[in-house]
Amino acid sequence: MNTPRIRVGIDVGGTFTDAVAVDATTLELLGQIKVPTSHHHEDGVAHGIVEALDRLLEQTGCAPADVAFLAHGTTQATNALLEGDVATVGLIGIGTGPAAVLTRRLASFGKLELAPGKRLPLVYAHVTDPQDTADVRRAVEELKGEGAQVLVASQPFSVDRPEGEQAVLDTARPYGLPMTAAHEITSLYGLHKRTRTAVVNAAILPRMLATADLVDASITKAGVTAPLMVMRCDGGVMALDEMRRRPLLTVLSGPAAGVAGALMQERVSEGVFLETGGTSTDISVVRRGKVAVRHATILGKTSYLSALDVRTVGVGGGSMVRIGGGRVTGVGPRSAHIAGLPYACFASPDQLRDAKVDTVRPMDGDPADYAVIDAAGGRFAVTMTCAANALGRVPEGDFARCDPESARAAIAPLAAHLGTDVATAATRILDAGIAQVKTVVDAMIRDYRLDKDTAILVGGGGGAASVTPHLARTSGMEGRIARHNEVISPIGVALALVREQVERIVPGATQEQILAVRAEAERAVVAQGAAAEGVEVEVTVDPQTNTVRAVATGATELRTQDRSHRADDTERLRAAAASLKTDPAAVHVLAGTAAHTVYGTETHRRLRPTRRPIRIVDVDGVVRHHAADAHVETTTVAGAPEVLARLVGESTSYGDGGVRAPALRLLLGARIADLSGILDPQPLLALARSELRARAADEPVVAVLEVRS
Repeated sequence: MNTPRIRVGIDVGGTFTDAVAVDATTLELLGQIKVPTSHHHEDGVAHGIVEALDRLLEQTGCAPADVAFLAHGTTQATNALLEGDVATVGLIGIGTGPAAVLTRRLASFGKLELAPGKRLPLVYAHVTDPQDTADVRRAVEELKGEGAQVLVASQPFSVDRPEGEQAVLDTARPYGLPMTAAHEITSLYGLHKRTRTAVVNAAILPRMLATADLVDASITKAGVTAPLMVMRCDGGVMALDEMRRRPLLTVLSGPAAGVAGALMQERVSEGVFLETGGTSTDISVVRRGKVAVRHATILGKTSYLSALDVRTVGVGGGSMVRIGGGRVTGVGPRSAHIAGLPYACFASPDQLRDAKVDTVRPMDGDPADYAVIDAAGGRFAVTMTCAANALGRVPEGDFARCDPESARAAIAPLAAHLGTDVATAATRILDAGIAQVKTVVDAMIRDYRLDKDTAILVGGGGGAASVTPHLARTSGMEGRIARHNEVISPIGVALALVREQVERIVPGATQEQILAVRAEAERAVVAQGAAAEGVEVEVTVDPQTNTVRAVATGATELRTQDRSHRADDTERLRAAAASLKTDPAAVHVLAGTAAHTVYGTETHRRLRPTRRPIRIVDVDGVVRHHAADAHVETTTVAGAPEVLARLVGESTSYGDGGVRAPALRLLLGARIADLSGILDPQPLLALARSELRARAADEPVVAVLEVRS
């Protein structure tokens, strides 16, 4: 029997390292392994990564040569910053006159607090002329003498004129220290923020380089020929060489792995992903088939690091119940894991014999109102997982499922203490727990303007069943637990696409400049191993900040999924009708390609114009895009330039807010080209032409336009 080619994803957590093998063709989970994270081994976390890979290959019967893709996500960068375990940064400021005043102020970064009582170790030296090699060598030797382990060069306006920073690095290279220039980390203006981002990146550079080299050498020694990729904080992966240059991109990549799993495995196009562990829930958004990202806050300051917009609530599957005055007063933030107590629902009926409710202070300084059960088998914590099991919310086969009778027996003493029945007590526990989660979910739905009627809740993590089902029930939203939810993060790593983001501040950007930024992003992902034929690029132009942003994604190989099931016409129609919340008889096929079908209906409201909502459904029956009111037209590649020019001209609005072209999406081949980030008609049409380039003249093109108000 032939063994399948596999995609391997490894997620390095604070306690455990999880690894999964996914069939590279069907994307089915073939194996999963959990090993302790090897923080204290001489090779650090690299040892655990290699151990997990070895055991995974043994479990699946695959050879190293069968690995088609290998990526890992790590909390190492995040932990280094949180714990203050970083290198001393030698910052070389460049400038003369007024510029010197600006750069000398950068020495204040040594006051950044990493951890309580621990500041960022930074030493500063100044050079006035970056071409003066003697002065640069003097500065480098001065910084080395003060303990610098890594160098950063920064100069005002280096985004436009990088030669000065580059000259300093060229002169400093013989000294053998890891180095970076501020313009290499971000191309956005703002000397202070750009340099701060570069300094934080440099602080973790030596440690991350050491780990990268160890992992790379070990993987090569094991016989794996697939290039090693690393999880980014925006939901994609990058080549190892790119991580060596910008390790800061791995900060906050843990939550990004989970939402990448929801996006790729669960095929979520619009919704909220909740990754619930034992202590907390990370909440993030998928909007129009893409993860929501923003500039991250690091060490209490905003940065130019684009990361997943994740908001964390201190409620998880192990969160303990708090009581007072005969009622449930709250849940968490303390968990049974931190308190060192077992979950009551996993105890046997005999262990729960003679149970009595008491309250404790789990840790010094905590309130003494956390409920515990003292019984024949010892002391147990009453948790969210106990309540979810008692109400039958944890499905068969779930990581957190226990015998429902044991769960009810665990809740019974607390119910008696509260003067109610088990179901009511369990419901009150879940109500109190999800209240905090619901507040954040509602805020994110508002922030990203999700349609609450069509957005879904997807739960991941080992504690998913304690939060997502009850939240869905109480909010009225559709909700489900992701398949293999306990390993959704390594699955996300295994399935993630190569991603690169290029940002430029270009006042009054011309279509040539916008296309140049797009091309740069596309070249970057291809250089990291993405197949050029499958690269997708989303371009956004923000007229308020003059920022041109291009996000390119692509697979390291063209994946042709041979799934056992494809939705038929009836299934796709039903999916569209359910999303449109109307009878299937009122839904019509408006257009389609081999990969997508556009369905639409009409809504009539008194004294208001007729609206034509649409849904784009893929061959698996998943809604990939929805619009409240859209125009749909089919043409060919040859006819598209003329048709699009007419449609865009007819749909562009003019007003006090300026020119606003319609939000345009093109269905081309197997993909949806999203051009909705462009407001100016001419660059929009130029981008559309670039998407059509190199395609057959008779290939069908479906244009979906939404007029902006």
